[in-house]
Amino acid sequence: MKIHEFQAKQILRKAQVAVPRSLVAATPEEAHAAFLELGGPLAVVKAQIHAGGRGKGHVAGHPDHRGVQLVRSADQAAAVARQLLNQPLVTIQTGPEGRVVRRVLVEEGCDIARELYLGIVLDRAAAKPVVMASSQGGMEIEKVAAETPDLIFREHFDPRVGLLSYQVRNLCQQLELSGASVRSAEAFMKALCRAFVDLDGTLLEINPLVVTSKGDLLALDAKMSFDDNALFRHPQLTELRDLEEEEPTEIRASKAGLSYVKLDGNIACLVNGAGLAMSTMDLIKLHGGEPANFLDVGGGADVDQVTEAFRILLSDSNVRAVLVNIFGGIMRCTTIATALVQAYKTVGFNVPLVVRLEGTEVEQGRKIIAESGVNIISAEGLTDAAKKVVAVAG
Repeated sequence: MKIHEFQAKQILRKAQVAVPRSLVAATPEEAHAAFLELGGPLAVVKAQIHAGGRGKGHVAGHPDHRGVQLVRSADQAAAVARQLLNQPLVTIQTGPEGRVVRRVLVEEGCDIARELYLGIVLDRAAAKPVVMASSQGGMEIEKVAAETPDLIFREHFDPRVGLLSYQVRNLCQQLELSGASVRSAEAFMKALCRAFVDLDGTLLEINPLVVTSKGDLLALDAKMSFDDNALFRHPQLTELRDLEEEEPTEIRASKAGLSYVKLDGNIACLVNGAGLAMSTMDLIKLHGGEPANFLDVGGGADVDQVTEAFRILLSDSNVRAVLVNIFGGIMRCTTIATALVQAYKTVGFNVPLVVRLEGTEVEQGRKIIAESGVNIISAEGLTDAAKKVVAVAG
């Protein structure tokens, strides 16, 4: 689950992580009042959307209306908010359609001596969180990793004890921080790691991490996301979810207990098992097609879930064919075949459906489909299924 920058900073402030003073505004009038309340000679107005690259992003059709702008008066703050609010902001992460800006963050100006990068993610290979730091703050970290990987420094830490002092010193030495900045980094980095672990984070990114002229560290930006499966432990986080920022079909799938991610292709996929789903998408690409989604119905899907899955897939106007790829391990092929036939008749298909079944009771399952009277194209093996669905979609 993702949250907005202003929400992440509220969380970090409670966790004793240093962040600038800021106020959220949903109207130009609120942005005007926010500038006055902050009371400084300048402020920054930032569009709040679930996407990175806002500083270089712009309002659709208005390249001069940037997603992050410096203002020096309350009137300017209101004017910038008027440019951004209720308009689609296009960034490198949104695609050409952009994301509609419904709030802006008005933040006090900051004394910036240096800009660094600091992030925390889960390293699944090491089974530990890892702190990543770089002197190249304010830049796209993916570009830094690709072009100058030696400028990214890492420290794994035990989530039970947190980041240790010697690890902070290691990072400070690599980032060329000294004196007061090391003392500030000790409190800043340790608090950041505690917040990440305590809230079951999957990503916590500060870019840029500012070093002021006094040597203090300050989170000028903040991006956080959390493990959906752990939200039952954090009901306060669930309240921060912004459904307007999420794909409607993904919300619908989540409510049905389905793992679904919408993509840009025209071949819909219904698969049981995340690994098999990824392999199915790869094979579709290999044979010249484009997957329209990732959809894992899991090992225990019933008729209702399969029916809802079909409805979600067919609600995408780009879909020209559907591929069902099922391995009957936990679930028997006879069960899934019966569910497919019933769901097909309930939903009413208007595009070709290719089905590949394998596993327990596969012959009986294929017989159920063959004798059902519905227009389903059977496939033998993954390659045959991919070739057939690409052909009928083309």
